[in-house]
Amino acid sequence: MAMNLRLRDDQTDALKQRAEEEGLSMHAIVLRAVDDYLSRTAQEALVRKTAREQAAKWHELMERLK
Repeated sequence: MAMNLRLRDDQTDALKQRAEEEGLSMHAIVLRAVDDYLSRTAQEALVRKTAREQAAKWHELMERLK
């Protein structure tokens, strides 16, 4: 799927500089950033889901221990 990405001038400049320093294309760096974001947020979502499940499982006991 194609999409347009509009960056501020300072973001574009920083991305160009980083791409040159790393010997990568700007496109490759953006793809890496998207992959990193998706991986990180998937992990965070799993932690939140597990926390909700455990809170529900132990809710009654925690109320009795108050």
